[in-house]
Order: sequence, then structure tokens, then C-alpha cells
Amino acid sequence: MKRRQWLRATLGLGALAAFSDLSPAVTSLHWRQRSMLGFGTTLSLKAGHGNAATLERALDAGVQALQRIESQMSLFRPDSALSRLNRDGMLRSPPAELVEILDIAHNISRDSDGAFDVTVQPLWLAFDAARRAGRLPGPQEVRAARARVDWRAIDVTSRLVRFDAPSMAATLNGIAQGYAADNVRIVLASHGIRHALVDAGEFAPLGHNSQARPWTLGIADPHDESALIARLLADGRCVATSADNLTVFSADHRHHHIFDPHTGYSPPALSAVTVAADSAAIADALTKVFFVAGPARAKLLAHQWKVDALWVDKMGRWEATAGLQIDRVGPDERAARQLPKV
Repeated sequence: MKRRQWLRATLGLGALAAFSDLSPAVTSLHWRQRSMLGFGTTLSLKAGHGNAATLERALDAGVQALQRIESQMSLFRPDSALSRLNRDGMLRSPPAELVEILDIAHNISRDSDGAFDVTVQPLWLAFDAARRAGRLPGPQEVRAARARVDWRAIDVTSRLVRFDAPSMAATLNGIAQGYAADNVRIVLASHGIRHALVDAGEFAPLGHNSQARPWTLGIADPHDESALIARLLADGRCVATSADNLTVFSADHRHHHIFDPHTGYSPPALSAVTVAADSAAIADALTKVFFVAGPARAKLLAHQWKVDALWVDKMGRWEATAGLQIDRVGPDERAARQLPKV
């Protein structure tokens, strides 16, 4: 699967908030960056600290946290805890982080009336199988796959995770990157890091960049990945984006990897959604909720969830809630895409 190069669980957020009032001369700090492969894309950590050894230890711990979470939740790894759950229909002694993310997903599913649902994997498998055969799945195939989608049919305890119905499967691709970003940010903060940008497929900032300025993220045009539509000035919140051009099942992008669990098909109105929230896991999951809701309900949804969002429709028109600090990119700048711009 093609993963995004676009532009999470509450434990430790109080400590992070305490850093937001600090404005040291960060230009004199040691700065380092680490990159790694995970979740089907390139992940990176960039951080600064006055002590180089402390910085290296913090980045080591951040990378270890990324690797641990990816090893549990990736569908790209047949030995991951999630892959074993899907294969066997149950998982004994599940990792604590897998239990935690499934609890977070359950709550978002409940509060969104099922618009977010980690059990949509049968739909993805049906569309992918048809794609490999050079076609789209027929209505009966979609109905059969959708019958195996139900966020309420996962039993989760610290001792056992189990599907309540046969042939179910889960994907955490809609929340795991955000969850990883949240956890790595907490790890870095616990090592005394006050200035960092975690890119785990979704973004979690701390403090300022190496020029002592707020982190700036470029929001890519879903119709032209080499171009930007806007620049987002990070305000300490995490940022997640989903778009219809990442994994497509039809050339017109009508059918793609984001599914409406209620219909079995991709939501028809939007091309991309960016959400800013205190938690990257919640921002990550809510991008799918916004997709399902469509542009007419986007502002109401942002108000209900106490987040900010930017959404792009199929015609390339975009709108954003007032709480985002964004600069519109003009035509002469669109080709100069940098993500993230630090």
C-alpha cells in the first residue's frame, strides 16, 4: 500500500502542556534527526536539546517506541499482534498498547455512530482482490464484506482480544500512526526534550523548530502531491491528514482506501481532510469521520469534537475552521512543496 507523505492515550499530556509556555533560545541547541521505515512509509524524529548525549538517548528511546508499536500494529508484518489477531480470530495476552489503542478506537466508534470502525478490513480485502483481477467488486461482494464489519463485535480485555463473529478482520491504519506519534512525543518529553517534531505518518510537535519558530507543515494538494494548497502553523496540537489519492481502486478516485462502514463504499464528497487535535490518535481517526460526514457537516463535527479541520472537496475547493493558523499558497508557490517545512 502507498502511504502518505502528507501533511495520540492522554497520559503525559499535562507534562507536555507545561512546556508550551517556555521560549528558550533554541537556536543554540544540538539538533538531530532520525529516520526509519514503518507503517509502509518513512518515519522521522527531529529534536533539539542542550546536551547532545541526552538528545541521543531520547531519540534512541523514541525510535524504540516507534518500532515496538509498529511491530504490534502493522498489517505489513505477518508476525505482528494485529496480523495474528486477524489470522486466528483471537489474541491471548495482547500487548498493553494494542489493548489501549483498541479502547481508544472503540470510544471514537461509539461517539461517531460507527463512522470510524477498525473492522473495515474485509472491505479493503474485497476491493483489493477485485483490483488485482482488474475490476471493482460487485454489490454482492461488498454486501458480504460489509456484513463482517462491526466495531461492537470485538471483545477487548487485558487477557484476550477476540472477534465475536467469523471472518472478521481489523486494520489500525486509520489510527496507529497517530497513536505512535502521541507515544513518541511523550517518550521524548520524559527525556527532557522540549523541542521536537514527531512524524509517524501523522505529526506531533513540541516547542519550536531550530530557528526558534513554530513548526510549519505543508498541506498537500490531493490532486497534485507535488504541490501545496496551504501552510499550517502548528500551535502545539497534533496534525493528521487523510486523502483519497493514497490507495485507489478506480482511476477517478471514487473508490479508495477510506470506507464508510455504513455503506461499504468510499465517501463520495471529499478528497482530503486535515485535523488538528490535542491527540494525534484522535486527529488520525477523526479524518475518517470527517470523510464520512462530508463537507456539509464538517464545521458542526469540528465543534462537537472540539478540534479544527481543513477539508478539500472533489473539485479541489477547500475550507477550514477558524482555529487553524493557515496561509493560503499562491499559484507561484504551489510547486515549492516541502513537508514538513521546518
